[in-house]
Formats: sequence, C-alpha cells, structure tokens
Amino acid sequence: MLFNADHDEPRRVLQKFIASDINPHVDEWEKAGIFPAHELFKKLGDLGFLGLNKPVEYGGQGLDYSYALMMAEELGAINCGGVPMAIGVQTDMATPALAKFGSDELRKEFLAPSIAGDYVACIGVSEPGAGSDVASIKTTAKSDGDDYVISGGKMWITNGTQADWICLLCNTGDGPIHRNKSLICVPMKTKGVTIARKLDKMGMHSSDTAQIHFDEVRVPKRNRIGEEGKGFTYQMVQFQEERLWGAAACLKAHERTIENTIEYTRSRIAFGRPLLDNQVIHFRIAELQTEVELLRSLVYRAAEALVAGEDVTQLATMAKLRAGRLGRELPDACLQFWGGMGFMNETLVSRSYRDSRLTSIGGGADEVMLGILCKMMGTLPGGKK
Repeated sequence: MLFNADHDEPRRVLQKFIASDINPHVDEWEKAGIFPAHELFKKLGDLGFLGLNKPVEYGGQGLDYSYALMMAEELGAINCGGVPMAIGVQTDMATPALAKFGSDELRKEFLAPSIAGDYVACIGVSEPGAGSDVASIKTTAKSDGDDYVISGGKMWITNGTQADWICLLCNTGDGPIHRNKSLICVPMKTKGVTIARKLDKMGMHSSDTAQIHFDEVRVPKRNRIGEEGKGFTYQMVQFQEERLWGAAACLKAHERTIENTIEYTRSRIAFGRPLLDNQVIHFRIAELQTEVELLRSLVYRAAEALVAGEDVTQLATMAKLRAGRLGRELPDACLQFWGGMGFMNETLVSRSYRDSRLTSIGGGADEVMLGILCKMMGTLPGGKK
C-alpha cells in the first residue's frame, strides 16, 4: 500500500483531534440533531485536513490521494456516522470537481475558503424524484445574459442547513440528458434559496440534512464549473472519490464495532459462562473481521490505481457496493450478540446499525452500482458479448 512514514504524523494529529475535539461531544450532537460545522471545520482547516490532496495555490497540501484515504479511514474512529459523512462531503464530494475543473477565479472564491474551513460546502444532486437516477433531475438553470436563473429543488442535502454554498447539478440546456447539465457554485444566501425543512432521518442524527428550494435564483455564469453541458461527466468523476471515500470511512468504524462486541460478549455472563465462549459467536466475529480486511484490500487497490492516474470506476463501484452490503451485515450480526442492550439507543452498536444503513443508498444505491458493473462487464441485455 501507499502508506509510509510520511503518513504517520498527520494520522497521529488526526487521531488526537478526534479524541479531544470530536468524540467527547458526539452524544450531545446526536441528541441535538446537528453539530457546529463552522466551528469544527475551521479547526480541521487550521490543521490542514480539509485540503490534503487539493492544490497548494488554494490552501491545500498538494499531496496525493493516499493522504485523503488515510483521513477517510481514520474518521471511522468517530463515535457516529454523521460527523464523518459531513466532513467527507466537504473534502471528497462537494469540492473535487471544483478543484479539477473550476476556473482560477472560482476556486479562489469557493475552494480556498472551503479548504480553510471558513466555508461549509454541500453537494446538490439528488431530488425528490431523482435520487440515484442522476440523469433525470429537473432543476434548471436558464440563461439570461451573463447570468443563470435557477429554479427547482434538491433533497437529502448533507450540511444543507449550515452550508455557505452548494455545488449544484442542474439542466442548462435542452439537449441529450447526459450532455445538458452543468455544475454551478451557488451561495446559499442568494435570494430565492430556501431551506424548506431539516429532515428527520433514521440515522446519521448529528448530520443536518435539508430539502432545498430554488425560486428564480440568479447567479453569474462565471460560477459554472468548467464547460457548460459537462456537468454530468464532472459529477460522475466526482462520484468516484465519493464512493471510494464511503468505502474507506467504514473500515475502522466496523473494526470498532467488532472490538466493542468482543469486549461486551466477553464480560456478559449467560448460562454460567461468557457469551464469547460460544463458538457461534467467536466464529462469526472472525468471519466479519475477515470481510473488513477483504474490503480494505479492495479500497487500497482502488486508491493505488487512483494515485497512478488510472480510471477507478470499476474498483470504486465494487468497493462502494461491498461497503454497503457489509454495512448492513456486520452491525446487524454484532447487534444480535448484544441482546436487549443492542436494541438500546445508548449503545454504539445500535448507532452503527442505524448509521451504516445509508451506505447502500447514498452516493448511488447498491442496485445502481450493480448496473454500472454489469454495463462495464457487458452483461446487460443488448450489451457487448
């Protein structure tokens, strides 16, 4: 793998920060249904963690993707899924396309303050009628001189109630659905942008998630990322980092669920002996740890290919698919061994059970991942032989 001694110091700093500035507050943030994104992101920005692999010209560290992968994995040590996801949106979901394809002016205006932690970013792709079916979005940005006038709505927007700007995918033309879209940086305080509601979710409680309306929102065309009509392509590129991040971020989280389950079942006495002494339990835990290591190998292989400049669509899609399936299997299996305590919200295994379920939905559902893989393999009806 690409990790070496150079990764040790930032890893240690991040571990220390999570232990001192995040985990002591997680329970409070979970109850509140939100965490102070501006305060926390500013601290992360000051430490250099919001732009590890972003250009130095805009405040980034200019490092390769292996450092971003290291960060994603370490965020799994946070005692919830919501805060890591919110950070991942800032680093690996809302800003990669801007960093790669945005103009210098646009990157100075939106990327630099996002890397510094002065801005909170969100990504606007999903809509009430278009989740994984990205091509069917209805939000439009009509040309009006030097401006776009945006109307429509977005759904399930992480960081939505606190964000300073949104990386918005919308239709900017009437052509083919894969070539009529653009990504536009929209300040959230622009007239016509409305936070319709903060959503009440099954899990990820500490992460604020919003439904957003756009009513004739006027933004300059210079806020468009790259070329007009290339938004779908840019978003597909951006999705690869998002999906790889999602797979990496669950590795340490799953290991901690396993470790907590071992500790609990070792101390819990039933029928005169520790629960862990039952072969069905310690064999199952061994199987689950093996699955985590297999996923880690796939994630690392994809990361190595990304650093080498290769197309990682297939590997990232596979990693996202497997992470989603494991996110349903592993917490469920571990929760069962906790018995009644596993059903209590006070236990981390219960939180993991709720939070991990999103991995099979967000960033493209499992079924979409399977469709992408089948298309690449030529196994779809009418596909290549």
